[in-house]
Amino acid sequence: MTGTSRSPLYRVDPAWGEPIAQRLVHPVLVVALDGWVDAGLGASTAAEHLLATTPTAVVASFDTEPLVDLRARRPTARLVDGVTAELTWPAIRLLAGKDQVGADVLYLTGPEPDFRWHGFVDAVVELTLRAGVRTVVGLGAFPAPTPHTRPVRLASTVPPESAELAARVGFVQGTLEVPAGIEAALEVALGKAGVPVIGLWARVPHYVAAMPFPDASAALVDGLATVTGLVFDSSPLRLAAQETRRQIDDLIAANRDHLEMVRRLESALDAEEGNSFGLDEVPSGDEIAAELERFLRGEMG
Repeated sequence: MTGTSRSPLYRVDPAWGEPIAQRLVHPVLVVALDGWVDAGLGASTAAEHLLATTPTAVVASFDTEPLVDLRARRPTARLVDGVTAELTWPAIRLLAGKDQVGADVLYLTGPEPDFRWHGFVDAVVELTLRAGVRTVVGLGAFPAPTPHTRPVRLASTVPPESAELAARVGFVQGTLEVPAGIEAALEVALGKAGVPVIGLWARVPHYVAAMPFPDASAALVDGLATVTGLVFDSSPLRLAAQETRRQIDDLIAANRDHLEMVRRLESALDAEEGNSFGLDEVPSGDEIAAELERFLRGEMG
């Protein structure tokens, strides 16, 4: 790609100018790439909410040709009376915005790369250093043995260099081996580069993981504010969460087995006996999840 970038995988937008940091004051970078685990659409909905709160400008764009499998993430065609009026390609971009009090925020958005992870990670670290980023925060959500009747709890992931950030959020104790997304690779590389970085993960009730769960998104927005000192309004997400909880409550109240499952989850959580990450000891939520999907589509009388 042409432009003033050092990495061939991205170019700085000509309208932004150089150096990149000249229009930024100690920004926070929010990593919101889609394609990895996102239970209840917690991370993607949180990112959409954040981006809707402020105008944004494109700082840099990545060349997706070597990064994205276009057969898996096909471009979108807009047809008008049979005419292909527009073709929208998958885009990975670094956007600049503000929080509610005017602090600088950067957002890394788009699909998680399918290829060239090492090169992509190196390019993001380069951009982060060039922009003078003070903290990087990744957003995610995973299914957990937790009831929808309790506040959503966050867990964090950090590299060794950012261990102090985890204390502000909490983390899953013990040793785990799980498949990693690009955010994990970014955490390791950013830590080695001396940039404070933390991944925020919302614990979503496993039986609602396949449908929107705004409580998780609100928890991530509030967690982002807690870790960075930025100011965001999560009240629209909280309002949406109230309606979602009402719908879930209505369905569960009509089934004794569902009520019992939720009560068992509540008891385990209250006693802090729950398996915080895995689902080995959890009652199956398959039936309730299927019924919830039909319920929320209006198919149940």
